[in-house]
Amino acid sequence: MIRTENLTKKYGDFTALNNLSLEIKQGEILCLLGANGAGKSTTINLLLNFIAPTSGNAFINELDVVKNATKTKSFLTYIPENLMLYPTLTAVENLDYFLGISNKKFPKTQLEAFLNEAGLQSEAFHKRVQYFSKGMRQKVGIALAIAKEAKVLLLDEPTSGLDPKSSNEFGRLLQKMRANNVAILMATHDIFRAKEIGSHIGIMKQGTLRHHFSTNDITLPELEKLYLDTMILNETAV
Repeated sequence: MIRTENLTKKYGDFTALNNLSLEIKQGEILCLLGANGAGKSTTINLLLNFIAPTSGNAFINELDVVKNATKTKSFLTYIPENLMLYPTLTAVENLDYFLGISNKKFPKTQLEAFLNEAGLQSEAFHKRVQYFSKGMRQKVGIALAIAKEAKVLLLDEPTSGLDPKSSNEFGRLLQKMRANNVAILMATHDIFRAKEIGSHIGIMKQGTLRHHFSTNDITLPELEKLYLDTMILNETAV
């Protein structure tokens, strides 16, 4: 569902992403770990066709994202670190508006059902989102993915700033979507959450994917050591 082939992005002499090749199948969650500037967000922006690659290709559901920009977006939902919703609209109204952009229309009761499935408490359905916590806003984003029947979910630091309870709830929602065969790519700094919810983990540094493995093949202490060793090693030692 998500695939890149030698995907590269350069800004002048600076290489933000270097020959990235990866594949995420239905029902898989790839968590990309790395420091700021490692290339995680660049990867997501290329998959969204927000920026153009210098070379290489990115595919969503086997369609080139550059050649099929509109079609590929119909398969996915994107949840950034700070999900932009209309603050004076309620959760139901925001959901209705963004689904309308995708040419989808549902009755109010169905919109409420989507929000309920995403874990939002019923008393919040008709409250303005300006009063929502980050975790509550993220649930509106998950409800949008559920309503769109998204096959792909792209997440950029979605648990940053969440308290442990909210982060755990968000992780359970992602596992539920994984069980529904959604392919998920999540950029994160959270080693523990990556190990807990990911089916695969990638470690990026300076635009390059240095490690890529199944979470079943590594323990949390081993992952932490590998991550720290990768971040500490200089370029000549890697």
